[in-house]
Amino acid sequence: MKPSELRDKSDEVLSEIETDLREQLIKLRVARATSRRVSTAQFSQIRGDIARIRTILTERKLGLARE
Repeated sequence: MKPSELRDKSDEVLSEIETDLREQLIKLRVARATSRRVSTAQFSQIRGDIARIRTILTERKLGLARE
C-alpha cells in the first residue's frame, strides 16, 4: 500500500488493516513451515506495510502528521 492511501484512513481502520496483515503473516509462516510453496517476497511486502501503518500511527500520536 502507498503511504498516501494509508494517511487518508482513520486510526481505527489502520489498526484493523494492521491486524489483518499480521494474520496474513502468520498464515504465510505456517505455510512455509509446512513446506508449501510460498512467495518469499510476500513476507517483506507485508512487513513493510505493517511498518508504514505503525509509522503513520506514531506520527499522528506525536502530532507530526505530514501534510
